[in-house]
Amino acid sequence: MKKERIRYYNSFDDDFEIARDQNFKLPEDYKWIKRDFISKALSFLVYTAALIFSSVYNRFVLHITFSNRKVLRSVKRGGYFLYCNHTQPIGDVFTPALAVFPKRIYTVVSPANFSIPVIGKILTYLGALPIPDSISKMKEFNRAIQVRIEENKCIVIYPEAHVWEYCTQIRPFPDTSFKYPVLLNKPAFAITSTYKKSKLFKRPITKVYIDGPFYPDTTLNAKKQKEQLHSKIVSVMQKRSKESNFSYYNYEKIPQ
Repeated sequence: MKKERIRYYNSFDDDFEIARDQNFKLPEDYKWIKRDFISKALSFLVYTAALIFSSVYNRFVLHITFSNRKVLRSVKRGGYFLYCNHTQPIGDVFTPALAVFPKRIYTVVSPANFSIPVIGKILTYLGALPIPDSISKMKEFNRAIQVRIEENKCIVIYPEAHVWEYCTQIRPFPDTSFKYPVLLNKPAFAITSTYKKSKLFKRPITKVYIDGPFYPDTTLNAKKQKEQLHSKIVSVMQKRSKESNFSYYNYEKIPQ
C-alpha cells in the first residue's frame, strides 16, 4: 500500500473531506421548504441537470452498478427513508437519486456543506435539508421532513455523518436519526456502497446494494422501535460491506 493511500484517524468523527467553513451557519431566514415559482423552477432545472450529470459521472468515474433495486417498488407510491454509508464526496450527492429514480430525494446534510464551492450554492435546489444549529429552528426542520414524506418523497440520511472516501467498513453511528421512521410510521431502506477490484481501472468499481423495506415494530415503545430499526440497518450494512474486496484507501487508527 502506497503511503499516500493510508489515512490515519483518531476517531470515527474525523473528517477527511473538509468544507471551506466547518462553522458555517444558516441565514436566520432560511426556509427548508420554498413554494415560490422561481425556487420551484430552479429546483426542477438544477435537479434535472444533476441527474444527467450523475448518470455520466457515476457510470464512467465511479463505475456504479445497483443490486436489488426491485425492493424499492414495494413502496413506490409512498414516502420512505434511505440510510446510506458515506464514502464518496461527490458521488454521494447523486447516487441515491439514481437509485430511487423516478422518485425524488431530499437529503439531510450538515450546514458546512453550504460552504463548498459551486455545489454549496445549489444544494437547496438539489433538495438539501440542512440540520439547524439552534433548537428554535429544529421544529421547522422536522416539519420539512414530514412534509416531504407526506408528498411521497424519499429522505436520504448518511448516519455516519463524515465522508471517508472508498471506506469499506461500516463506521459506528447512533440511532438518533431513526426516530423519523418511527414518528412517521414509514419504512426505511439501506444503501451500502461496496468496492471491488477492477481489471481495467486503477480505482475500484462500485457496487451498490439496496435492502429493505424495514418497518418500525409498532408493538414496541418508540425508544425500542428506534433501537430495533437501527440494529437492522447496521446489521444489513455490515453484511453487505463484506462484499468489498479492494481497499483504495486503508484507514488506520492512530495508536493512543
